[in-house]
Amino acid sequence: MEGEKKDLYEVLGLKKGATEEEIKKAYKKLARKLHPDLNPGNKRAEEAFKAVNEANAVLSDPEKRARYDEFGFAGLEPGFDPEMARQARNGGFRWTGGAGAGAGGAGFSFDDLSDLFGGMFSGGGFSARGGDGGFGGFDGFRSAQHAAPRRGESLRTRLSVGFEEAVFGCTKDVRIEHLEPCSQCGGSGHTASGVCTLCKGKGKIKKRRTVHVPVPAGAEDGQTLTLRGQGAAGANGMGAGDLLVELAVQPSALFTRAGADLHSEARITFSQAVRGAEIEVPTVDGRVKYRIPAGTQSGTTFRLRGKGVPTANGRGDQYVTVHVETPRNLTPAQLEALRRFEATLTSANYDGGATHAKAG
Repeated sequence: MEGEKKDLYEVLGLKKGATEEEIKKAYKKLARKLHPDLNPGNKRAEEAFKAVNEANAVLSDPEKRARYDEFGFAGLEPGFDPEMARQARNGGFRWTGGAGAGAGGAGFSFDDLSDLFGGMFSGGGFSARGGDGGFGGFDGFRSAQHAAPRRGESLRTRLSVGFEEAVFGCTKDVRIEHLEPCSQCGGSGHTASGVCTLCKGKGKIKKRRTVHVPVPAGAEDGQTLTLRGQGAAGANGMGAGDLLVELAVQPSALFTRAGADLHSEARITFSQAVRGAEIEVPTVDGRVKYRIPAGTQSGTTFRLRGKGVPTANGRGDQYVTVHVETPRNLTPAQLEALRRFEATLTSANYDGGATHAKAG
């Protein structure tokens, strides 16, 4: 898979180890350059724009970026288990014991010891499962724990959402993976016939499922949505936990957001600024026409009412700042025409009648 795809850092023109600010800056620069609205009909630009967005969706998400840095594209596959991949890569067992666990060697978990003792002493006075007159051992303690009613664990995940998706709201799917009490043994790890064959005595099994997440209109970056009862299942009659979904709203190449209001920029020519003109302005609803008045100065900001972010009290506004582009590479004839034009102007042609320099 990795051989078929270009490195995500290379897509953004960066090197591995780039800072969050460098990633954000590179994305905005490329997204603005390749945006379909600015490259109509250009299929290559459209594909490049998609690649840039995909790269940013991974590298701007700390969790996804960490998995990509460690495992490459394989780490981004649905259901990928980093811990299992590390164990498979490094070999050995994961130490989960107490004192001395950090000594550097491989070890056994208490579950492994429980299973081991259960097999060795099940026929004698010492019973890992707490037989008649026997010692309760590891499994006896673990069974008592599993027998207690417990509310399910609350889970947390991060969801990448497009800028326009956050503005208008949408429904997105997230894949979650977690441990739940084993349905065959009720979480005890054992059945009447011995060690549970489904969970292998662990009491829990791994579950993977897809959850539909309703993202409300006007959702903001960093906002956490709480989905009640969508977390891990409870044990012994208790309810499931919650699913906490943190939103990562992707930046827009055309808009910046301030609460319910949007801000954008538009470039106009010197002639349009002097004479006034009807220009097209991108909005989240699509392109709209707006007439700028004659004599518009560079840096002037206009308001488009109701073109901002939807809220419970209506929609915000969009503020468009225009920048007048100074023409370059003029021919001698154009420069002469400009000098003649400048010679006809007086202080009255400028705001406040300010003194202005004559063209030489």
